[in-house]
This record gives sequence, C-alpha cells and structure tokens, in this order.
Amino acid sequence: MKRGSLRKEIRPSALHKLPRGLDSNVQRGDIIEIRGSAYVTHSGLLRIAHAQKCAGISVSVIRNLSDPGTNKWVCRALAFKTAESRPFMAYGDADPSNVSPEFHGCELRIAETRAVNRALRKAYGIGLCSLEELGTPLPTPTNGAAQKQPRPAPLLEVVSQIPLRDQLRQLIRQHQLDPALVKQYALEHCGVKNLRQATREQVSSFVKLLGERVVTNHEALVTDLQRFVINNSKDDNNQKEAA
Repeated sequence: MKRGSLRKEIRPSALHKLPRGLDSNVQRGDIIEIRGSAYVTHSGLLRIAHAQKCAGISVSVIRNLSDPGTNKWVCRALAFKTAESRPFMAYGDADPSNVSPEFHGCELRIAETRAVNRALRKAYGIGLCSLEELGTPLPTPTNGAAQKQPRPAPLLEVVSQIPLRDQLRQLIRQHQLDPALVKQYALEHCGVKNLRQATREQVSSFVKLLGERVVTNHEALVTDLQRFVINNSKDDNNQKEAA
C-alpha cells in the first residue's frame, strides 16, 4: 500500500517513523492510532519482515529472570535479516502487573510477542512503539466532554479479537511446525475426532498450551509431535493387514 493511501487514516508524522520503502509493506490495520499516538501491530511487523525476506526469528525464555509461579516471564528474541548477518536482539517481559487483567494467564505468550516486536523494530528501523508492548488499559478521560464517552477497551483487547484459527496458524508459521501433526495434537488435546466438534474454550486452551510449549522447549514439542507420525504409520499398516 502506498504512503498516500494511509494518510487518510494515520497522521503523516507517524508514517515518517517508518523507513522509506517499508511503508509500501504496511496495510490498513497494521498501524493503529490511539488518542493521537500511532502504534504498529504485531501482524504489521510480521508483514514487513516477510516482505523484506527476514531470514528468521529465534525466541528463548530467560529462565533466571522468569518465575512461572507468579506468571512472570522474560523472553529474548533474535531477528536475522539474512542468514549470514548478525542478529538484532531484544527482550520482552510480561507479568500480571503489566498485562491487562483480561489476559492474566497469557503472560508467556505476551512476553514472546513483545520480544519479537522489539527485535523486528530494531532490525528494520521502525520508530513506532508496538501495540502489544503496551500493558495497561487506556487512561480514563479527565475533561468533562470526554468523560461522557464510553470508556475505551484495554489496549490488548485488540489482540483478543484475532481469531483463534489465525493465532494457531501464526504459531505454526512462526515456529515452522508441521500443520498436520499440530492438528492431530489438537484433536488429542480437545478429545474430539473433528476440530469442528471442539468448543471455543477447548481450542483456546490448546492455542495457549502450544504457545507455551513452543517457547519453553521447542525441541521437546517437535519430538512429541513425531509420535503422531508413528501412530499414523501403525494405523496404515493395520488397515493394509485387515484388507
């Protein structure tokens, strides 16, 4: 999208914080303006990274700074612009004190997202703060006229509006997981034969579990997914023998 088409929605001063050439990679919804301040979204940063042929993103949990018992997590992200270049490193943290109450219990995933956002902003010279790095609800208006307006929803509520299916696809793409094996894992977790039979709560629980496992121990998750390959092979052999 051209810079001019976004001017109708976002102040030009916000677009100037995007390096020239990257603005064409931004689509509507990638930059959100809240009370006169512009913020780039996680999806917008991923779109820019993909368009710029980012070589990869690596995320790890900093265990000595994290405390699972209190839902305090610190993650480190490395963004590689090319396979040969040195990575851009950034950290992201999340705990109940800087996460909107609606998202308590999701601190690990939020810390990962914040770390990735900061690493990508460094890598591509993006001066805008990302929406997901903000952790508190918007302040209540203090002037008389504004007080009559409905209180705005917490900032991170925007993230919750992303469909669970899209969140799952994002996890699969970002961490290079096998979609077919992830589907088998989801069916097992939800206890159904078809994902359409699963409730929203079951799918949400699975997305949360997958997000936590892929960050805390990616290799163990990949190894665990391989058991579905073995089980499928056994089922195929049994069907051939029965035939």
